[in-house]
Amino acid sequence: MGQLKHRRPGAGRSGRRLAATTLAAASALALLASGCGTAARSAPSPPGSATTQRSSSGSPTSTRSPRPAGTTTTTPAPTTTTPAPTTTARPTAQPGWTVVDETAGRILVDTRTYHFPDGDSVTLVRYHAGTFRLDFHLGSLNPPSAGFPVTAADGDAISAAERPELIGAFNGGFETSTGSGGVELDGRVLVPLVTGNASLVVYSGGTAQVGPWGEDGVPARGRQVVSVRQNLTPLISAGTVSPEVGDVAAWGAELYGVPGTARSAVGTDRSGDLVYAASMAALPADLASALQDAGVTNAMELDINPYWIQGDVATRPGGSLRAAIPGQQRPADTYLLGWTRDFYAVLAASPGHRG
Repeated sequence: MGQLKHRRPGAGRSGRRLAATTLAAASALALLASGCGTAARSAPSPPGSATTQRSSSGSPTSTRSPRPAGTTTTTPAPTTTTPAPTTTARPTAQPGWTVVDETAGRILVDTRTYHFPDGDSVTLVRYHAGTFRLDFHLGSLNPPSAGFPVTAADGDAISAAERPELIGAFNGGFETSTGSGGVELDGRVLVPLVTGNASLVVYSGGTAQVGPWGEDGVPARGRQVVSVRQNLTPLISAGTVSPEVGDVAAWGAELYGVPGTARSAVGTDRSGDLVYAASMAALPADLASALQDAGVTNAMELDINPYWIQGDVATRPGGSLRAAIPGQQRPADTYLLGWTRDFYAVLAASPGHRG
């Protein structure tokens, strides 16, 4: 910012001419009084100009004539700019949902529970698009993997490499001997895939898609498929609930023949969020109703009956897992120690991840 100079009234050009005239008259009178009128006096330098004279050592020195009386200069005080504090706005939880894991200003995991008039309830665990990577793991007994080179990355326990980014885990589908569908991993078919069967497809980079295999753009054109897990026919397809949802027998054999047994499902919404649903006592229609209300457009039933239902979440990447489904029987570290059935590990992805 430029300096501001304040000028007194009358200190302009006319004022300087008047001062010069007065000074000349006074000098003439002084010379007449002293009798030294023959000594010529050098003219004064203009205000603010530099004059050069020699010092006693003979070297030139530069001095500046004094500023005329009556002029003032105002020097502005130094200014200090304090940068505004930077804050990161916290994401807002969606009404009805409870945030489980919020990391680096992003909601990674949230949950919601639906209650039904008959006393049943369904809990949803949602993994937000762009924040997760999905890894498929084979169980020690199912799907059958004889002759298949199983590595730590897809074996029956969550690997040490996955643990620092682990934000959740959930169960897979029926035992493959029931004829519920096929399994593929890393380009190798463990159980033949069935066209039209509901499929959870994981692509390179860990993004996921749910839909009928070989139909409705499943698998996506040009994408590298890493794993496929099929289970029955779609529970929800293109936003429409299966017309067979009321036929309980079509969705697996219940323990002790009780229709409202423990059930699970998984689906995706239009944003690409992955939603796991489970209950320790629910009908297939309960799962479909909760998922559809949450905006899921494609879904499939996963395993059923109490011993196999497992949904776990962490409050931060790499944190301790805790049970997400009220009443689930298996401890939250089951998939860390190793399990007999297939399951999925959910890992935190870096910001901007698209797979």
